Amino acid sequence: MQKAKDLKPKDREELLKVLKSRFEKNMNRHKGLDWAKVQARLEAKAEKLVSLHGMENTGGEPDVVGHDKKSGEYVFYDCSAESPAGRRSFCYDREALDSRKENKPKDCAMDMAAAMGVELLTEEEYRGLQQLGKFDLKTSSWVKTPATVRKLGGALFCDRRYDTVFLYHNGAESYYAARAFRGSLRV
Repeated sequence: MQKAKDLKPKDREELLKVLKSRFEKNMNRHKGLDWAKVQARLEAKAEKLVSLHGMENTGGEPDVVGHDKKSGEYVFYDCSAESPAGRRSFCYDREALDSRKENKPKDCAMDMAAAMGVELLTEEEYRGLQQLGKFDLKTSSWVKTPATVRKLGGALFCDRRYDTVFLYHNGAESYYAARAFRGSLRV
């Protein structure tokens, strides 16, 4: 993963252009927010641009979905229509990856999220995202799993079918070509 100082000026400029365009095309996701203020915050927190760059480069199409008035932070989620293509076929976490004896996936969701500097969406955040559009109609996304479930070997994922958001479980070591994870980043 790139470090903030490694993000080339050209990449930074292109990313800001893409984020601004997406912001302007999807005003329903962030009613009442002003791009100039978001950009000023991004420029003040340059290290967060690296995380957004990672989200973008793996197909997440990050966009602003909220603003925390108390902290001043803007909240970005992956808003791609389907789970990010560059993060599919991963099991849930390192413990699950290490437990596989054969046919191991190339990575796990929790490690990649940490490397990108993002958090997996919680079930509540995932349901909030679904209020902003229709996501994961053909794919699914791992969500943060409570320790009690994970301790027993399981992990949770969500998708949208029949105009309803569903929460499911799988063994944490499982992985599928149509399952990835969606990230959240506070800037």
